Amino acid sequence: MLGSIRFATVAAFSVLVSACAGSPAIYSADGSGRASYDGGSIEKPSKPLQCVPFARSESSVKLAGDAWTWWELAAGRYERSGEPKVGSVLLLTGYAGAHRGHVAVVTAIDSSRQIRVDHANWLDDGAIYRDDPVVDVSSDNNWSEVRVWNLRDHALGARIYPVRGFIGPGREEATDRVASRE
Repeated sequence: MLGSIRFATVAAFSVLVSACAGSPAIYSADGSGRASYDGGSIEKPSKPLQCVPFARSESSVKLAGDAWTWWELAAGRYERSGEPKVGSVLLLTGYAGAHRGHVAVVTAIDSSRQIRVDHANWLDDGAIYRDDPVVDVSSDNNWSEVRVWNLRDHALGARIYPVRGFIGPGREEATDRVASRE
């Protein structure tokens, strides 16, 4: 009982501190997604957008082809990592079959388990979703599985999506040059 009260107190304090810091309070300790977030926006462009051209235009990663192919296409050209960086492209793969993927541009890192992204066509509607929270729900805290906030429903999505990794924001050659100078 005392442990439960202590946990609830720590969880409540964490939410308050994150709200004071200006970060969205999304990640709930029980994983229910019952948390508040009043940020983000949905834009309806004149023509429906797909995630690939949107991510290409909003980032320094200039790849073409289906989203699920981006990891291999980035090899030797762009930095590839298991950790998010502002400006990197989050790549989800295999969530709706082997040849389906989704890309989103990381716009903020709120904590070790939460980032925000801009992406298009997330709900298969051609819309642009800005400042959309993404939560790392992997058991090892390694960004291998995420849940995405649903800006329409104002709740953390129920599905868990596999993450292939993060591409960019820099070029792989530039990263190699910096490492060789150290």
